[in-house]
Amino acid sequence: MTAQSPLGEPMDAGGGLPIVDIAGLRKQFRVRAEKFGGKPRMVHAVSDISFKLDAGVTLGIVGESGCGKSTLARLLMGLTELDDGGVRIAGVQLSQDPERLRALRRKVQMVFQDSFASLNPRMTIANSIIFGQTVQGVPRAQARTTAHDLLQRVGLEPGRFATRYPHELSGGQRQRVNIARALAIRPDVVIFDEAVSALDKSVEIQVLNLLRDLKEEFGLTYLFISHDLNVVQYISDQVLVMYLGKIVEIGPVQEVYERPAHPYTRALLASMPSMDPRRRTLEPPLVGDPPSPIDPPSGCRFRTRCAHAAALCASEEPLFSTLSNNIAQPHRAACHMLQAEPGSWNASVVVLPRQKSGQQGAAS
Repeated sequence: MTAQSPLGEPMDAGGGLPIVDIAGLRKQFRVRAEKFGGKPRMVHAVSDISFKLDAGVTLGIVGESGCGKSTLARLLMGLTELDDGGVRIAGVQLSQDPERLRALRRKVQMVFQDSFASLNPRMTIANSIIFGQTVQGVPRAQARTTAHDLLQRVGLEPGRFATRYPHELSGGQRQRVNIARALAIRPDVVIFDEAVSALDKSVEIQVLNLLRDLKEEFGLTYLFISHDLNVVQYISDQVLVMYLGKIVEIGPVQEVYERPAHPYTRALLASMPSMDPRRRTLEPPLVGDPPSPIDPPSGCRFRTRCAHAAALCASEEPLFSTLSNNIAQPHRAACHMLQAEPGSWNASVVVLPRQKSGQQGAAS
């Protein structure tokens, strides 16, 4: 594929190639026609997603339910076949050829949200970690040693847990097993799809700290999908905001959180509940439901819920504007307001500082 990224040059501080290179990714799903004999409809799940990521960086991916976060993760893993675009991870191009797909999955692994459904109930914990290694050609004795070492590393004593079954473990323990299984074949990139959202808060912070330690120890790159903005801020270096299958903003996490440039990002951050009674939210930061991905709006897809929408937003899709001078980790957003001439738009909405209505909590 030769698709070009609308986000510009690679975000690469070291001068090397990015470890994750996504260009022009598209995926549509066919759904039943509204009436008998009618034309089948298409759900626009992911539309022209492009970004590049350096090794050792954690990218948080946020957005409302149904915006395409999980579909994007499955496309990167090759679990869902893409319609168009290119995926290259650690130098391996995604392909449906079985050998190429196996080579890609040596480079990238995934931890899913449901820790129980992710494990085979008839396999012991050790065998669950061993299985993926043997599929990749690792001798079973070596795979068993690796499994025991990783169990120890994620805080599960092999002598106590290796022979147990998934139903004998708590949710946090099962998720630690899933993390160990993902690391067993020594991938370069790990994708987490809501991996801590089902855990208690006390267990959640333990798992997050474990992930940070493992990242440093093994030199990993993370793609971390979550609806919890606090979790994303805690663990991420960069954040990518999705809306209705498209990227609307991407940049360093602290810069995006402190100075969100897109109205949707601003609304997401304003929805975070505050523990300070002086910063209570008196008005909803965003009203209305997201449009149907079967028939997304023309131009800017957020315009139907945006308080600043103008005629231009309906006729033209916004391009990305660069909002910082940081070449290695640029802050970019796709909004017509950011490209408007001074005085041609309402000046009060051209720069969108973060509202003070919330500093803590989560947004969904």
